[in-house]
Amino acid sequence: MEFSGLLLLWISVTLPLLLLFKVVAGQRSHSHSRLPPGPRPLPIAGSLFQLGDKPHQSLARLAKTYGPLMTLRLGQVFTIVVSSPEIAREVLQKKDAAFSGRSVADALRALGHADISTLWLPPSNQWRSLRRICNTTLFNSQTLDARQSLRRQKIQELLSYITDRSLKGLPVDIGRVAFTTSLNLMSRTIFSVDLVDLYSESSQEFNDVVHGIVKEVGGSNLSDFFPRLAPIDPQGRRRRLTVLFKKLHDIFDEQIDRRLQSKAEHQTNRQDVLEVLLHLQVQQDSLNIDRQVMKALFVDLFVAGTDTNSSTVEWAMTELLRNPRCMAKARDEVARVIGREKEVEESDIGRLPYLRAVVKETFRLHPPAPFLLPRKVESTVELHGYTVPKGTRVLVNVWAYGRDGEVWPEPNEFKPERFLDRDVDFRGRDMELIPFGAGRRICPGLPLAFRIVHLMLASLLQKFEWKLPDGMGPTDVDMTENFGVTLGKAVPLRAIAISIA
Repeated sequence: MEFSGLLLLWISVTLPLLLLFKVVAGQRSHSHSRLPPGPRPLPIAGSLFQLGDKPHQSLARLAKTYGPLMTLRLGQVFTIVVSSPEIAREVLQKKDAAFSGRSVADALRALGHADISTLWLPPSNQWRSLRRICNTTLFNSQTLDARQSLRRQKIQELLSYITDRSLKGLPVDIGRVAFTTSLNLMSRTIFSVDLVDLYSESSQEFNDVVHGIVKEVGGSNLSDFFPRLAPIDPQGRRRRLTVLFKKLHDIFDEQIDRRLQSKAEHQTNRQDVLEVLLHLQVQQDSLNIDRQVMKALFVDLFVAGTDTNSSTVEWAMTELLRNPRCMAKARDEVARVIGREKEVEESDIGRLPYLRAVVKETFRLHPPAPFLLPRKVESTVELHGYTVPKGTRVLVNVWAYGRDGEVWPEPNEFKPERFLDRDVDFRGRDMELIPFGAGRRICPGLPLAFRIVHLMLASLLQKFEWKLPDGMGPTDVDMTENFGVTLGKAVPLRAIAISIA
């Protein structure tokens, strides 16, 4: 969140708020609930100014004072913050139904996106049907296995591009090439076409759109803390997100129109996501899959599927370059198990325990979404001895307990070895490591992300040695985080690739 300008905005709206909002009544409605402890709120603003520019870190510090379950009043919105795996299990598994709602950022109301998005819909028949399509049709093992050759092709294109850069002695922007590769993997999976080229600036334009969406959704917005301000959109986030969504929708409309024209001329037999959805549109009368629903699903897939995968690969390479011993162990394992000549296959992932440990350790220190996606209490519920009222916003700070010494020994050290003797799964089973969430609202694209991240990272380590540019040493790497819906690097990682003969 960007709070540097929030104070001025707060001052400018304080008087109207005092006149417009029934703040006292709103506070009294919660005063009879046995809420968890938390910092004493200021009038009107509550605890907004305690969040800072990196709220995941600020809330982790507050949790050391108020405990792993605390309450904050952020403007008019009551929020509970969970900072331990034990309480996360209650919220995400044991009492999942009560916590299954979504707290939707006002910006996501742009073009009605939140009303039809699989990620943001409240529990409903439409949401369950869309989830079922994702789980049984788009991301099941059979479908993913059938598209392995496509992912291998995109990885080979990535390696060819890096080889060209290596021959010219030019550094590689790891985040950008990982983003472009993830984008084309997604566009091939959905439309059977490449939307961008590694050698052109088109990927940067798409990157700007996706990161713009992440910025607008994840940035601080007065409308989210003072909902009655939403109609005037005081910071313009919803207006800007409307422009960004339209750019993606125009691309999607073009692809849908082309496919419908091909089908009308009986010139297509593609088995991609678009084809599946067009088929379901005809076959399933009970599910309303119109063009708007399709485009909302595509937005979710492209934004979540490209930004999280690319940022994870970038953070993993960053940590390996900062820890040469770990880099050597990961490269040696790939060379020993697969060799230098054979292409890395997805079936090889299970034979690379150290590589998998590197990915887990990256998720622990750098979870793609530090608060997961915010939830909302669907019905008043007892939690850890407290009463949480209906409508309360819920944040699970996985970043905080990923760096908690009571959960992880030496929590700030990058040590993949910790996972070699500790059976921890990051696919929703073990609350200590849930970068994609857990329970009924776990990220539906997790099976694809699992394959892409491991395949890309193993391939980068198999074919190249890596070093930092301009004489930089491991301790010179900038580790500043860029907070948003996803947690990226503020300073892109650039590295020199040396082809292995």
